[in-house]
Amino acid sequence: MARFKHYDYNQMSMVVINYLEQIQPGTFEFALHYLISEKLDLSAFHQPYKNDAEGRPAYDPAILLKIILFAYSKGITSSREIQWCCETNIIFKALSCDTVPHFTTIAHFISSRGQAIEALFEQVLLICDQQGLLGHELFAIDGCKMRSNASKEWSGTFKELEQKRQKLKRLIQHHLSEHQEKDTHESEEALEHDIRKAKTIQTLDAAANKIGDFLKRSQPRMGKGKRSKEVKSNITDPESAKMTTSKGTIQGYNGVAAVDKKHQIVIDAQAFGEGQEHHTLQPVLESIKARYQRLGINDNVYASGIIATADTGFANEANMEYLHQNQINGYIPDNQFRSRDPKFAHQKDKYGKRHQTPGNPKAKHLIPASEFQFDPVTMTCRCPAGEQISHRGIRTNEHGQLTAYFEGRLLQCRHCSKKASCMKNPTSADHRKGAGRQVSFALNDQRAPTYTDWMKHRVDSPKGKQIYSHRMSVVEPVFGNIGTNKRLNRFSLRGKSKVQGQWQLYCLVHNVEKLAKYGQLSS
Repeated sequence: MARFKHYDYNQMSMVVINYLEQIQPGTFEFALHYLISEKLDLSAFHQPYKNDAEGRPAYDPAILLKIILFAYSKGITSSREIQWCCETNIIFKALSCDTVPHFTTIAHFISSRGQAIEALFEQVLLICDQQGLLGHELFAIDGCKMRSNASKEWSGTFKELEQKRQKLKRLIQHHLSEHQEKDTHESEEALEHDIRKAKTIQTLDAAANKIGDFLKRSQPRMGKGKRSKEVKSNITDPESAKMTTSKGTIQGYNGVAAVDKKHQIVIDAQAFGEGQEHHTLQPVLESIKARYQRLGINDNVYASGIIATADTGFANEANMEYLHQNQINGYIPDNQFRSRDPKFAHQKDKYGKRHQTPGNPKAKHLIPASEFQFDPVTMTCRCPAGEQISHRGIRTNEHGQLTAYFEGRLLQCRHCSKKASCMKNPTSADHRKGAGRQVSFALNDQRAPTYTDWMKHRVDSPKGKQIYSHRMSVVEPVFGNIGTNKRLNRFSLRGKSKVQGQWQLYCLVHNVEKLAKYGQLSS
């Protein structure tokens, strides 16, 4: 029988190594080390330090950046785990020169260097352009909604938060009354129960005071839609927002990125505490234009004819008008663009309707609006059950059409025998904050052309279809790399500036990977 030398992976050994030799050319860590040590200006990271004459020497920002960005490239987000890697991993030791920053130092560095991180992001972008990695032909914009370091249970309008505070106060009073009743005949066995009760009261009181302090120092947060109304604020992170995703409702931020087509370089990365994406298009386009001017890449990037694409979430009349007036070569379809394409005429028959709810056959046979009796003269509407429903106003819809809106009252819909076949979600009428059946009627089929019509013509053209077909292959792999390979599934910070700094760091890691693979880096 053959014999082999004994080996054991679980052992300790003393090895004499050269740290620089561990950073091999052609690897991500080599590109990262070379860029930070030789190419990038880190003076923006030096400004907060005031220890020239006195104080303890600080860790070099170059060391901190290397280990943080390398950790992000490996899917490591915990500052404690980064510290542990600096103690045990040979590549981390090589990048940090065998220094071990405390995890609080790492966490503070990430959360407090937002402006410096943006300057670093721009420097790497400029190097990408100098190395020919930017095509300046087409870029795609999209957003990735992720949880933040805040609980959605602490969200609500100011009225809802005040109701929650009053409920906590009533609960405190209940516990106090119960405690006083038992205090007269207290025994030793009840002592432990009383201690737990006191801790519960203290916790409830702290929660009520937390809500009260927030209501005193803050103002209601207003939405940016056509009808400006209050949206839910969050006590823990007021700049975050409740967002609806395919996996449910989350409390977080929308990380929006603009990606150049040639090598999928991220040219802009911002975080927005808004669920609706169409509010983010103009800030992103303006940021790209200003950045290209600042870096000397292009004085007017949109005058050169560069194509901007985004999905249907960014489409509304205001954005189409902005693109038209600023002569931006954009292609952003509305959510009905596939229904106008003959190639997709039989898609539903072959694959079924998208996002259909299984086990809900009634949703496919709802009573249509045509069975409602609408009188445009008196501006009234009666439902199929014979009830007159409420008029909710006349507004211009997203297609520029003047439309009358109606909604059934809760008591009408709640006890209606046709509720199951009339409403998509019949249970919404059972809740006091729910809504009844909603219908709308176009008041005039003749309308003036809109900017949305202009965009429809562009997207529906053969050229527009060919251009828009590149959008998904440009931007979606970037989110796949950051979300799956880098394992970023939530933001660990609070506040828009801090979250944006973390988002830009991850996009920076993605760009450095592209430089390592396609760029010309030498020692």
